[in-house]
Amino acid sequence: MTGDLARLLDGPAHGLAAAVSAREVRARDVAGAALLRAGRSRERHGAFLHVAGEDAIEAAAEVDRRVAAGEALPLAGVPIAVKDNVHVAGMPTTAGSRILGAFVPPEDATCVARLKAAGCVVVGKTSCDELGMGSTNETSAFGPVRNPWEPTRVPGGSSGGSAAAVAARAVPLAVGTDTGGSVRLPAAFCGLVGVRPTFGRVSRLGLVAFASSFDQAGPLARHARDAALALEAMSGADPRDATSLPGASPDLLSRLDDGVAGLRVGLLDDEEGVHPDAAAALSATARLLASRGASLVPLRLPRLALGVAAYYLIAAAEASSNLARFDGVRFGARAAGDGPAELVRATRAAGFGDEVKRRVLLGTFALSAGHREAWYERAQRVRTRIALDLGEAFRACDLLLSPTAPGPAFPIGEKSGDPLSLYLTDVFTVPASLAGLPAVAVPAGLSRERLPVGVQLAGPAGSEALLLAVARELEAARGPWTAPPDVIR
Repeated sequence: MTGDLARLLDGPAHGLAAAVSAREVRARDVAGAALLRAGRSRERHGAFLHVAGEDAIEAAAEVDRRVAAGEALPLAGVPIAVKDNVHVAGMPTTAGSRILGAFVPPEDATCVARLKAAGCVVVGKTSCDELGMGSTNETSAFGPVRNPWEPTRVPGGSSGGSAAAVAARAVPLAVGTDTGGSVRLPAAFCGLVGVRPTFGRVSRLGLVAFASSFDQAGPLARHARDAALALEAMSGADPRDATSLPGASPDLLSRLDDGVAGLRVGLLDDEEGVHPDAAAALSATARLLASRGASLVPLRLPRLALGVAAYYLIAAAEASSNLARFDGVRFGARAAGDGPAELVRATRAAGFGDEVKRRVLLGTFALSAGHREAWYERAQRVRTRIALDLGEAFRACDLLLSPTAPGPAFPIGEKSGDPLSLYLTDVFTVPASLAGLPAVAVPAGLSRERLPVGVQLAGPAGSEALLLAVARELEAARGPWTAPPDVIR
């Protein structure tokens, strides 16, 4: 790999795209170098489940032809990784589970097709918690992902493979999906920018469904501008997705350098259970924003503490419904069984891991006769109340600032035997998910153990441009972000 290619892959996606657009480097050469890095990332971190081959080189050559023909491509030649619960035509989709067997989708997910149209080249599919169910990337049927900052630590989940690939410099951009925090938690644990868009901003067509009223695809990047470029390319109405928001893709770049002067930043007064390093990073970020002209607004929203319980009941209920199709008859890898009932039982027992089974059982119970009103419907009422509370909060402030996670990445295996403790990792991310609101995770420093600590910016529906502008201001104030110790070269 030449020095120029290494420098471009280590740098921002927008810089690489500019070099390809100016024909200073060929997209084909960039793709070849990125494929080598993806293979090494698979070996060292378990970040990739599938690495593309000649098809990626051919796709990059097509980008070169489009550039030569004068086509303007905002992400020309940028290699990307895609979480393995998002369809890429011709590449296996496992969603981190054995239940899908050798399934290869015939077409791209809408968000992937749009990124390709913008000039991106898919170099591989990344590991994830099984069917998106997890906060650590330990529930994958194909083994855990290791954090490039410290290989004994989790990278966050469920988009941990995508985060590890970007943090380790295998690719400058990756696609993840966020149900209750599955883009934002990996971003926090791996020192990245991660975006959960407003629900419906990005089409869900081509995503393996976990919880349909929550699931959203979003980008993971090392720079706010790259996240904005990717989200702008992914967004927009999709007539094939009934939950897609109408209208064109939002203009995220024109406001990226607006700064924070005059903004009202809401600060929650509850720091119970927050690691001292996460609390210190939050305080430092609040002071930085105030020094740049923002005003800080103390807020108290006690019902947010109910978010984890409500989220896990509703998401599990939706999962139990969505996963009913994987029965070995209509969908899923089929196991042997004597008769239809035994075939379904054997298929699901062999195909699903423990965490998926736990959530399906919880969701089925919450929807069952005699329990639906007490559990599922009550959780939905809490969801509505939290959404109303957040709407009221945004009358007093323009955005909310909080930790992304209660603390930095913890050791692999530390919480895997304690599901309730693990679910509380999502305490700061699930409120935005419940309300369908956008949120951006931003690096905020390093812990005393030299592990990334992040903060979360959440705003009202449609405020992605504002949130990314604040992320860009924080990035500019802190200077270049530190690379993890275990990068791919």
